[in-house]
Amino acid sequence: MLCGAVYNLCDNAVKYNRRGGSVVVAVEPAEDEVRLTVSDTGIGIPPEHQDRIFERFYRVDKSHSKETGGTGLGLSIVKHAARLHGAAIDLRSEAGRGTSVTLRFMKKPKGP
Repeated sequence: MLCGAVYNLCDNAVKYNRRGGSVVVAVEPAEDEVRLTVSDTGIGIPPEHQDRIFERFYRVDKSHSKETGGTGLGLSIVKHAARLHGAAIDLRSEAGRGTSVTLRFMKKPKGP
């Protein structure tokens, strides 16, 4: 399931990028967590949509999604995979400038 989440993040970064844009995938260890970040220089997500993009079937731009074959399920899969693995999701996006999605995995499970 985690591979599906990474695939969906990368697929979106490519699909919703601009011509000549870039996609960066980074894995960074920190003291208590590991962060996996997928960033792009694409179209970005307007602020009014950012709270809803992880909902099933939610699409920001219905017309663009139809062109690329999007169903609105990709980021919902990411959310559920993150939850299954105890990861948190951070989203940073600016319309016209790009998007960064970070999955933060705790290194040590929290004790009782």
